[in-house]
Amino acid sequence: MFLLSILLNKLIKFGTLHIIDASGKKHSFVGTDDMEVTIRFHTSSLPRRIFLKPDLATGEAWMEGDLTLENGASIYNFLYLVTKNMEWRKGNVMHSTGKTPFTRIIGLIDQINPAGRSKKNVAHHYDLSSDLYELFLDPDRQYSCAYFETPDDSLETAQINKKKHINNKLLLEESHKLLDIGCGWGGLALTLNELSGADVTGITLSEEQLAYAQKRAETNGKVNFHLQDYRLVQEKFDRIVSVGMFEHVGFAQYQTFFDKVHDLLEDDGVALLHTIGRADGPGATDAFTRKYVFPGGYAPALSEIAPCIEKAGLYITDLEVLRLHYAETLKKWRLACEARADKIIDLYDDKFLRMWMFYLASAECAFRNLGHVVFQIQLAKRQNAAPLTRNYMYKSEN
Repeated sequence: MFLLSILLNKLIKFGTLHIIDASGKKHSFVGTDDMEVTIRFHTSSLPRRIFLKPDLATGEAWMEGDLTLENGASIYNFLYLVTKNMEWRKGNVMHSTGKTPFTRIIGLIDQINPAGRSKKNVAHHYDLSSDLYELFLDPDRQYSCAYFETPDDSLETAQINKKKHINNKLLLEESHKLLDIGCGWGGLALTLNELSGADVTGITLSEEQLAYAQKRAETNGKVNFHLQDYRLVQEKFDRIVSVGMFEHVGFAQYQTFFDKVHDLLEDDGVALLHTIGRADGPGATDAFTRKYVFPGGYAPALSEIAPCIEKAGLYITDLEVLRLHYAETLKKWRLACEARADKIIDLYDDKFLRMWMFYLASAECAFRNLGHVVFQIQLAKRQNAAPLTRNYMYKSEN
């Protein structure tokens, strides 16, 4: 515990963390009395493993049962306390989200996503059992940040808000052809068609998602879904939307992505990119998420996106930063999974459940404490493609 204790004595300024080691000895790291969490180590090697690889070893120890929580605390309580002490703010030397040269290089290598690897990475997460996603998503299976107009909005209401907000930003009309890059289970495409009457083409690399989306669109002749990489699309579109897909593109392909958006967009067209991002600047995806959840995934800083947009010859006609909306979305997903834990175990096993809960809890904490946000970036080839004020974005919502 010696080296880990040095680290934790430096880290813990908010709350109090107690660790009961494998021999039964209690170690306390006292900051404030805001919150108190006690964890137990069940192997003597765990302190060294966590000291050397804190993000990966902590998650794996929780998955394997080598780390447990005491007194009714949840994995979210523990992760919130730790990340609150790593909070992104000026002067906090303990804030680090993969900014060392080594982690940046590893992260960049992991993000090399040619077409074949992209499909494999997508399948790793999105081709899990449909029954799993039914347990915690809203009825339309929106697996991205919702839009909470009030704190009391249900998950379903907040996801409807999000789809309406995107529809307004796209200025969709019945005569338009829309491309949905990374269409998921088809809910956004079908809703945008319903709201506007536009023809919609959705593309995905997930065979599970494709089958589900195609079944939903069987009776709708204006919405079509295809298993296709965005780099292979050739047709022109009046509107392009991409929600929750850019995180899987990979830094090395950013220029390719925006060049493709430019090439596919009509001269008077409008595109909207909705992506997780970093307010704290470039970093790297943590090792646990890379290994178990989103291989090849990365949430970019605005400073990594904007230069590629400029080089592609696209105007940023609007930029909105959704801050705690995703934290609230993840909270609702996490609580739904907690309530249906037995069903998740029946689908997979205890280890999968603990992995999944660690993923949801750590992601929520990243949005609450570590500088994660969501960017909605409206793009166009021409300055006058969108109105000069933002009133149109909210008129129909209000």
